[in-house]
Amino acid sequence: MPSTLTEATDPWCLRPGESAALLRDHPWRRFVVLGDSVAEGLCEPVPGYPDVQWADRIAAELRAVRPELAYLNLGLRGLRAHQVRATQLVPALEFRPDLALVVCGGNDAFRPAYDADAVDAELAAMVEALRAAGADVITVGMFDVSHSPAVPEPLRAGIGERMRRLAKHTRALADRLGTLHVHLTDHPLTADPSLYSSDGRHGSARSDAVAAAETLRILGTHLGQPIDQEVRVTGTGAS
Repeated sequence: MPSTLTEATDPWCLRPGESAALLRDHPWRRFVVLGDSVAEGLCEPVPGYPDVQWADRIAAELRAVRPELAYLNLGLRGLRAHQVRATQLVPALEFRPDLALVVCGGNDAFRPAYDADAVDAELAAMVEALRAAGADVITVGMFDVSHSPAVPEPLRAGIGERMRRLAKHTRALADRLGTLHVHLTDHPLTADPSLYSSDGRHGSARSDAVAAAETLRILGTHLGQPIDQEVRVTGTGAS
């Protein structure tokens, strides 16, 4: 990443006025986030990018349209999918959300014994309960952190295979259950080292900015707002 690049000039981030257009007249008033450290917001600062994590960015943009929006982030680092469901689903439902973001499974996929079907079952249970309660649900195929320079070379192939299996399964689950799915795993920047933190497990402030842009574009598509496909597909056209 060129040292002069900032969020304002990054072609993969939101352009001025884009979020307002995407979320114009959106219906959501109660936004809840469930998940692990990605949901909680562990990201490494990057010069030129505000130190604001992904879910907080989404909430801020939703509030820019509806200042009364209530926001609850239950995300907690280190949790596996079954722990997210066991500890967060009940309080999430008690919050009475109409929009929910569910992101977990990464801690499962980091383990060689990753059980994709078991993680699928946990994700499905959360999504189905939230949908039954009347919430639109966002699911995520995360950036492939095996590209992080901090991941030891001997571990890179195995982690990458499992992260991509998690993303593939989550996308299939999203198709089956009708979620608003954000697929970051095959994003053109996924192999860019600037997206990852020095711990080899999390993202940077840049990755959170890019993820927020992609998430808001998915929400805009759901709302029927026009999306600039040149920006989305090629990353060109940013101000």
